[in-house]
Amino acid sequence: MMKKILIIAAFSTTLAACTAHEERTAGGALIGAGAGAIIGGAVTGRPGGALAGAAIGGAGGALVGSATSRTRTCVGRDEFGRRVRFDC
Repeated sequence: MMKKILIIAAFSTTLAACTAHEERTAGGALIGAGAGAIIGGAVTGRPGGALAGAAIGGAGGALVGSATSRTRTCVGRDEFGRRVRFDC
């Protein structure tokens, strides 16, 4: 049952992200929350420890995922010849 919930959460997270930066942030949060829940549950032996570990790991994973994503801006021209910036 837990495996199905994690698979559904992983797919819903990737669908919610629109850009590569958001995907990296969401992926980092998901991995951090999973690792934090496992470690918190193993260390404390209680569900509350797993929840705390998931919250702390998710926040940390989101920060690391966001910080490590490359944000590139490209410059091009639109149909009227004006310079425009867009994410690559």
